[in-house]
Amino acid sequence: MPIVAWVCIGVVVIIVIWFIAVYNALVRLRALYEEAFSGMDIYMKKRHDLIPNLVETVKGYAAHESKTLESVIAARNRAVGAGSAGSAEDRIKCESELSSAISRLLVVVEQYPQLKADSQFLNLSNQLSAIENDISQARKYYNGAVRKFNTKIALFPASIVASICRFMKQPYFELDDVSDREAVQVSFS
Repeated sequence: MPIVAWVCIGVVVIIVIWFIAVYNALVRLRALYEEAFSGMDIYMKKRHDLIPNLVETVKGYAAHESKTLESVIAARNRAVGAGSAGSAEDRIKCESELSSAISRLLVVVEQYPQLKADSQFLNLSNQLSAIENDISQARKYYNGAVRKFNTKIALFPASIVASICRFMKQPYFELDDVSDREAVQVSFS
């Protein structure tokens, strides 16, 4: 075989090896952001499970605040529904709405000193505060994993492999409302 044929075969082999290496790197990064979202999802499910108990406790003290309580439950139900069948974008939007509803609920709670002294409510609010902190940390980890993935698929020449294999840019878990960007502060003193 002539040298030109060997050179062509060598170039093809190098391109195939490079393609496989880039593809495998993209698959690893995809697994990383999926794992990060899964970890965050665990904390969001804990929050979903805690909210009905919190609302029931508040309901006994603030029965005339039914609109706020109903909006919290409705936001929670949308978030649960998006969690089982929604896209990442839908889930992020519903979780942001739930965070806003929880913030409004905590504003209502501030008006009821006897509620703030209730031991069951204090226990639930402490659990909520811990879960919100966990969600915040998990969101940072997820966003870091998405940043690495999105950067990799945007850089040349990996962008060629990403477009051929249909690796798509992933959404960050960002909160729409600027006031929601901070963890929910639960303080009842």
